[in-house]
Amino acid sequence: MSNSSNSRRKIVITGVGLISPIGIGVEAFWNSMQAKRSGVAKVELLSATALPSNVAGEVKDFTEESAKKLYFTRDQKKSAKVMCREIQLGVAAANLALENCGLDLSSTDHNRLGVEFGANQMFSPPEDLSDGCWRASDNYDFQFNEWGPKGFGGMQPLWLLKYLPNMPACHIGIHADAQGPNNSLTMAEASGNSALGEALRIIERDRADIMLAGTCGVRIHPVKALHATLWDRLANFPDQDPSTWSRPFDATRQGQVVGEGACVFILEEEQHAKARGAKIMGQVMGAASSCAIERSGKPNFKQALVNALRGALRDAGVSPDDVGHINAHGLSDQLIDAEEAAALQEVFGSRLASIPVTAPKSFLGNSGAASGTLELAASLIALQNGVLPTTLNYKNPDPACPLNVVSGESPAVTNKLFVSLSVTNAAQASVVVACGA
Repeated sequence: MSNSSNSRRKIVITGVGLISPIGIGVEAFWNSMQAKRSGVAKVELLSATALPSNVAGEVKDFTEESAKKLYFTRDQKKSAKVMCREIQLGVAAANLALENCGLDLSSTDHNRLGVEFGANQMFSPPEDLSDGCWRASDNYDFQFNEWGPKGFGGMQPLWLLKYLPNMPACHIGIHADAQGPNNSLTMAEASGNSALGEALRIIERDRADIMLAGTCGVRIHPVKALHATLWDRLANFPDQDPSTWSRPFDATRQGQVVGEGACVFILEEEQHAKARGAKIMGQVMGAASSCAIERSGKPNFKQALVNALRGALRDAGVSPDDVGHINAHGLSDQLIDAEEAAALQEVFGSRLASIPVTAPKSFLGNSGAASGTLELAASLIALQNGVLPTTLNYKNPDPACPLNVVSGESPAVTNKLFVSLSVTNAAQASVVVACGA
């Protein structure tokens, strides 16, 4: 479908709810960005993890107790026992988004209200399985054939409901009585832009007027932290301030810092939003995704990003010359950062040298599924304040990443159209083209 078609519905963003390592809610988030205050620090809510020096982007002021007190409805408080931390983050972010957008649910056509939500794979902490495992063990030797008759009875009731990645969309849909389309994605870092893209398509196809589109992700977890330590390249500067560890595109970068968070947007058909007097903070113009794997099985990050970038620009009906800034994946990984820079060079050519590039993971770390939406929020909130979001810890330009990285003071902005990129370690990329109001 061509963007120039008069039949294409214009999709705007009328609200956002976010829970991040640098603050809960728009005001706290923006205050931290203005102050250049990183959310990367020593983990406090877990006594120990497998992460280097126990450093991550943690949401320190979010617990089940604070969620029940500040962010959950009465019914959600009762359901909290069947929500793991990720689900709790996602549900709370959705409630904040509904509040932020000023939507009166009592007068909403619930058949035209839907949910599109992305999440990481969710894992139980070891203690949730320990009783069942001991029951099925002979001394310290686990007996698989005893799991059914003995071990399974030691599981917590409704255990599975705590860890299914489709449950955030379920809880959110129940609270909002969203009777329109409801879908869940599990695509790691690519989840956020993909969820926004799917929500965009649903409204464009006139299947809904309003969509709650968002993601949640927790990688500060006994099992996930171990996975990250085994399989990802992680930053480790034991003698330096943890707030300096996430260094997107910097020559001294060592690897990513893991994190956690959630972010939900309210996407709405423009005329519907105007009719109810909603405040518009931006527009989602286009989206695309791609996965590129070589025949050997090696992920091709550059090609996946090139494909997704070109597809998203084409879907939005704009050219690379129209882009005001780039919200980069900016993982702080030596290889992936360089591949991302090469992809940007291929798409934007000589103009890339003059396009500002920002990398919010320098503030947040990498929460997996939640990263894309939180990063998109960083650009939209900054644009509302007339500036571009800056990048922390960029001091040593890398010849392998010849980008115009925004660092230091946030520059004023006039061109509010931008692209936001995400890619997984399996080279599954997703890109959104958006424009601030």
